[in-house]
Amino acid sequence: MLAALFDNIPLMIMATGALVGTAATLVGVFLVLRRNSMLSDAISHSIVFGIVVVWLLTAEQSGPVQIIGAALTGLLTVVLTELLVSTRKVKDDAAIGLVFPALFSAGVLLLNLYARDVHIDTHTVLLGEIGFVWLDTIAIGGYAVPQALVWMGAATLANGLFVLLLFKELKLATFDPALARALGFAPGVLFYVLLMLTSTTAVAAFDAVGAILFIAFVIVPPSAAYLLTDRLPRMLAIGIGISIASSVLGYYAAVALDVSIGGMMAVMTGLFLTLAFLFGPRYGLVAQQWRRLRQRYVNESRTLAVHLFNHENRPEAGEESAVTALRDHLMWSERKAAAVVARSLRLGFVVQQGDMLFLTSRGRQVALELLEPWRAKDA
Repeated sequence: MLAALFDNIPLMIMATGALVGTAATLVGVFLVLRRNSMLSDAISHSIVFGIVVVWLLTAEQSGPVQIIGAALTGLLTVVLTELLVSTRKVKDDAAIGLVFPALFSAGVLLLNLYARDVHIDTHTVLLGEIGFVWLDTIAIGGYAVPQALVWMGAATLANGLFVLLLFKELKLATFDPALARALGFAPGVLFYVLLMLTSTTAVAAFDAVGAILFIAFVIVPPSAAYLLTDRLPRMLAIGIGISIASSVLGYYAAVALDVSIGGMMAVMTGLFLTLAFLFGPRYGLVAQQWRRLRQRYVNESRTLAVHLFNHENRPEAGEESAVTALRDHLMWSERKAAAVVARSLRLGFVVQQGDMLFLTSRGRQVALELLEPWRAKDA
């Protein structure tokens, strides 16, 4: 049965994409919340330098040594970035823009000078080819398991344990680093461990999906999740769900359209982000527009309540409180006046007797709350 699973090419491709997305999302959520998400871009490019250096020193093209060496290069990127920022002559984004192109260029230069005949190239690092992960296998328990699946499974497990075991510390360090420091949680150390895991995940992912798809998984699903919820556990769960769904839907869409599988997976993450941007319950454009529209309707009913209150128990009340008079006195069309009256009745602001409108106790309270600041000012 296991052999059949490992021989299922579509399943291996989708599973690899899902593991890359899950591992990337676990660290990406905290990078997005810390507003350091573009460090993943810097790390993903600068690891080319680490990969080449490790090969020059050890002649290893893959394996644990390569992962550790390239991951340390990711940390070097962060250290150099923070050193530049500490000079106060450049800002964070400018420092990132200076460091990672320099390391990436150095890696490409070394690659072309000393590793032309070695199967290490920038195209592989940046783009990868997730459609071929099933070809590169390793024997485990008598089964031929795709290496990408093994490495990404290990990365996902490591990232998951890190988040699970240090969730409270990570949450506090992310939202209130000063308090975390005061409580002795060492937020700086946690941040460097987080970046170390990000670097390790990037190295584990580059041969299968490349840096581009990895960056998409680190940034886009957490950003989409952020638009959908304000709770960190839900954000992690939604981000992972989006990553898995993007891998599955991206594969089938790529097969149907005969296009790049990794590229279509990245497109799917963008599609989910677009949907969250439009239809998110709190930050979505549709929800915001609906709230503005609803507030406008409520304000119109409040205007009616104030109008009725100002003329309540006065000689002109009979004229001012008539539904037919709203068009002349409040400059509303007949259609708008009818709609506002209907909404005010549903809100419990007024009651209607024939053509006359009368405030309820709730409507009177609303009018008093609105007029109170003006009365205090006049007094």
